Amino acid sequence: MLSAVARYANHTRKNRSLRLNYGHMSLLDFGGEDGSSGSDTEPDAHIDFTAMLMERNQECNGGHSGDDCKLQSQTQSQDEHSYYLAQYVLGVHDFSSQYGIDYSISYTAANVIGRPSKYPTYGDYPEAFCMRTFGDWWHCAPSSTREIQPQNLPALPTHDFIVVYFEEFVIPKEVSIFETYNPGGVVRIWAYSITKRWTCLWEASSSDLNKFKGNFTREARRFAPTLKNTNILTKTLRIDFNHSRLNYYTQIDAILLYGRTGSTRSMQQMLTPMVKRYKEDINSGPILCKLRTLKFQPSCRENCTVKLHEFINNDLSQFLKENQKVSEEQQLQSSGPQSSLTDLPFEILLKILSYLDLKSLFCVGQVSRLFYEISTHPLLYCDLSLKPYWQLANSELLCTLARRATLLRKLDLSWCGGFGEVSPTEFKKFLTQRGDNLTHLRLNSCKFLNASCIETIGIVCDNLIELSLRNCGSDTPLLNFSCLANLKNLERLDLFQTAFESELLLSMLEGNRKLKHLNLAFCGVSVNMDNVAAHLATYNTQLVSLDMWKAHFLSARGLQSLARCHQLEELDLGWCMREANLGDGLYQLLTNCPKLKKLFLSAMRGITERDLTHIATLGKNLEQLDLMGVTHITHERAYDILVRCKKLKLLDLSFCDNIMDREHFNLIIDWSRLFKVKIQFSRNNYDR
Repeated sequence: MLSAVARYANHTRKNRSLRLNYGHMSLLDFGGEDGSSGSDTEPDAHIDFTAMLMERNQECNGGHSGDDCKLQSQTQSQDEHSYYLAQYVLGVHDFSSQYGIDYSISYTAANVIGRPSKYPTYGDYPEAFCMRTFGDWWHCAPSSTREIQPQNLPALPTHDFIVVYFEEFVIPKEVSIFETYNPGGVVRIWAYSITKRWTCLWEASSSDLNKFKGNFTREARRFAPTLKNTNILTKTLRIDFNHSRLNYYTQIDAILLYGRTGSTRSMQQMLTPMVKRYKEDINSGPILCKLRTLKFQPSCRENCTVKLHEFINNDLSQFLKENQKVSEEQQLQSSGPQSSLTDLPFEILLKILSYLDLKSLFCVGQVSRLFYEISTHPLLYCDLSLKPYWQLANSELLCTLARRATLLRKLDLSWCGGFGEVSPTEFKKFLTQRGDNLTHLRLNSCKFLNASCIETIGIVCDNLIELSLRNCGSDTPLLNFSCLANLKNLERLDLFQTAFESELLLSMLEGNRKLKHLNLAFCGVSVNMDNVAAHLATYNTQLVSLDMWKAHFLSARGLQSLARCHQLEELDLGWCMREANLGDGLYQLLTNCPKLKKLFLSAMRGITERDLTHIATLGKNLEQLDLMGVTHITHERAYDILVRCKKLKLLDLSFCDNIMDREHFNLIIDWSRLFKVKIQFSRNNYDR
């Protein structure tokens, strides 16, 4: 495969990129019977998740029918201009998190663009792409959240993702991911086809990830799993990551897409049968669907339209009665009394269906009228999460859910709506109909959000106690957050990697006195963290967790203000006080906040040996402590912390130059076993 890649590398430059723009095609008709979106009083639309997935699997396996396979074969044989092409990432469309900041080149998602810069060398390099978390430590922290509708999650849930695009459309034959640090986090590879559908090309199993659990390999990896056989054309990939079994941060150097190109003619031929099937689906009403179920196939060679019309008017009812009579006779012939699931009380059936995931609920509704009535009951839609179904979520689905979720309380649309699948207008309409009783709203990495959407949230959703807008916009003028000042009941606010105005944030802190969890990581240079800390100490004394990772303008004065938040259990100050002298700020913080369980002080160069002594003597409840890059820590201070902080479970000592000599690695390993603490220690091109 590598020889083929090299053979066609130069051929890439000689061919023009294919820039085709095809109209959007929806897979399902989510509206009413007349095709309209409908209102609250209209009957619920027919949605078949199973049919959708089967259709996509058929497409992935080489076509939707025998005719399509034949068409594909003819297209491939007649296409004289197709060739095999290897191409690296041209640009990044979206990502969920990154370790670096947008105006820097260190550890950012943009580092996957182009050829590998470090592979096959192994190590921690700023030129690679690195995500925010590793392991399951974040799920054990006080700031962790529970999943909404956890039954929707797959066996291996996705923690992070990156969406990249390439120059030309190809039929994918191989995807190579160059992992240069702590490999093993990739769990899925998706392709966005020219027909605007997402197809899973590869999915990991639990055994695949278990290979890397506890594995301290120090080798870079070119990961190229066997892909599903497919004929789709794509130039956009999404890579999903699961960090639960990773020992430390994973890093990606580059992504290579290898496949066969297609001509403009072949692309149009691939789209033609899909357009035909889509029109047929729209024209298939409930009567035709019922006849197909009964395997009714009339033979009409002449005047078929007239004869079918006469049959429907005169003989259809008799045909259905006879079919029902046959079914009843078959039931009577069965021996002994029988009881079915439908004999159970409505309340019991409702309880049983409450354990089903969203896709299964839609499937159950197709069994019978009774199950349809139960599966569409509003109590089953009090909590909604479309995050695991990000590839299926669109505006039409929101319209259907708006009719069912009349008692909606919690909503998670994170990662949904990419490539225009969810329009801002439909989202605002959904919130207007069902947002007045919302208490939890998560919109992480929702690129369809605009100023009008944020305004609707602030006006309609005034009962929110949780609002998460992670990674929703780095350009401050893009989103107008002024209406969010209307929210007065917030207990959790997550603005990770989302730019906003300092005055608005201070106003929100003043208006939400019950705030317990606040995430301001990557909040941008416009926010002065000393002022934020002063407001928190004045108006938000019930604060439990605070994330200021890579924030700006926090000094010892701000640290002293935070010491007045006595309920703090988690504090992340990584990279936001790199050269500052802490003075007595850390001592006051540890003295006045005895409940601290997680304390991250990454790259805080101003920490002295006296501060480390205070951590050991005052951090009795510490479970996670990050001292990565602290220059003044010694073996004595590290050992003192391990001895005195008896609840400690994680200690990060990576890149602490004074204790990172190679001959001391065995000593740290012995400490980890003795105190039963996970000790992270890394330096340049070797780690443990």
